[in-house]
Amino acid sequence: MQIPSPSTLEQYITRLLTRGTEDQIFPGAAAAIITGHGRDRIRATGAAGMTRLDRPGIAASPATVFDLASLTKPLATALGILLLIDQGRLHPEDRLKDLCSCPVPADKADITLVHLLSHSSGLAPYRELFKNFPPDSEPIARQELIATILALPLDYPIATEHKYSDLGYILLGDILERVAAMPLDVFFTRAIARPLHLEQKIFFLPPKLHHTISRQSFAATERCPWRGRILQGEVHDEHAHLLGGVAGHAGLFGTVTGVGTLCAAILDGWQGRPSSLAISRKTLAGALTRHSDTTWCLGFDTPSAGYTSAGRYLSRQSIGHLGYTGTSFWIDPAGDIILVLLTNRVHPDRENKKIRAFRPWFHDRIMALLLGKE
Repeated sequence: MQIPSPSTLEQYITRLLTRGTEDQIFPGAAAAIITGHGRDRIRATGAAGMTRLDRPGIAASPATVFDLASLTKPLATALGILLLIDQGRLHPEDRLKDLCSCPVPADKADITLVHLLSHSSGLAPYRELFKNFPPDSEPIARQELIATILALPLDYPIATEHKYSDLGYILLGDILERVAAMPLDVFFTRAIARPLHLEQKIFFLPPKLHHTISRQSFAATERCPWRGRILQGEVHDEHAHLLGGVAGHAGLFGTVTGVGTLCAAILDGWQGRPSSLAISRKTLAGALTRHSDTTWCLGFDTPSAGYTSAGRYLSRQSIGHLGYTGTSFWIDPAGDIILVLLTNRVHPDRENKKIRAFRPWFHDRIMALLLGKE
């Protein structure tokens, strides 16, 4: 593989993202390519468009902070659970009835961490539970929300299917906080972000920190009907908002550099190279391998057969995840390649679905360039 220079890659990334803005796929975007490892590792970033479409908007850049949405699941919650497993404080087969902060009904008692991490718990994918609460609810709604989730009937018997579930990861966030004896955002900063010097580049944003940020540096998301305003520097997901901006399924914010650096640490640890991510290669390798017919491993997705957001060229061993706001990453151990794409496709509303076709097109164009096919 003949890797182009970083400047060539950056120009190419920017050209592809500019086309995305011209085609009104998203108002703004930033992307990163990371290839190789050690001293031979090449990093390139690019950006295009605007942080928002009205007057307060500024040009997007690699320093723009995006709402990462469901990238929270693998990058914060799953990594945190794996770290606690590696430390012997949790075991993959630990059961929900022994871990949750609320009483667990009998039909859900035997759900394990593996079931929750791999979306095979039987819990519903999503319910608009936030509509039962006013948007200005204090985070004290946390226990009530968790109890509501636990009271819902299972969608299917445990371990018989794999259905992507926000609700399962809300419970995982609760479990992590209970076992770690600290809030999820504090744990994430101390155990994951700080060792990588990423505290300012990937983080949770609870309301107590809102006064410390410049909202202009954030990509705006939706004009939220529930909250009645355009969201900028404020979590998009309604349930994460109810949970004080810090939840197991959503709430993480980050720059393309922050996400790329964390993905590189995952890849290095997975490959057995030195990494500041304190999870053993054995634990990572076990978690990041598919063990059934589903595309899901523990916390991360893998490319599906046929049409996939990863495109045509990434290997089947790749891991990644999508975020509802228009974010994604893919890590390919076979080629030592990381692709990160962050957009605010939900601005000004969530009805724009063009990102579905853009993602595989973008990944294919990048990989074709790296493989000398472009």
